[in-house]
Amino acid sequence: MKIIPIKAACGITGFESPAATYTEQGLTLDELLIEHPSATFIGRACGDSMRNVGIMDNDILIVDRAYRYAHLDVVVANYNGNFVCKIIDIKNKRLISGNESEADIMIHEHDEFAIEGVVTRSIRLHKPSHLLLE
Repeated sequence: MKIIPIKAACGITGFESPAATYTEQGLTLDELLIEHPSATFIGRACGDSMRNVGIMDNDILIVDRAYRYAHLDVVVANYNGNFVCKIIDIKNKRLISGNESEADIMIHEHDEFAIEGVVTRSIRLHKPSHLLLE
């Protein structure tokens, strides 16, 4: 993939034509978005419980297992057999939703719980992909 190093303004004023000073950079989306290829997996968000952190229903999640998760990181975890995307509150042993209408989930000793990885990126598709049809 060729990257054109021009920022696109999202305002009404527009932006310079890419042809004006066209320069190509050899960079793939993999190189741009994935830091640890052998430790990274991609999943899809389901639901709106993380909308206040910018993750919407059907967004693509890039999850990196090489990162050591930290307090208040967005993670994908296995919680009692379900994969969930939440904010990890290490100090209070709970999972926090990015939506005020969702209750926090306390992590108890009897729960099956494992962090699968840290969400490093999320991608919103503005047009559905035939590759992601269920």
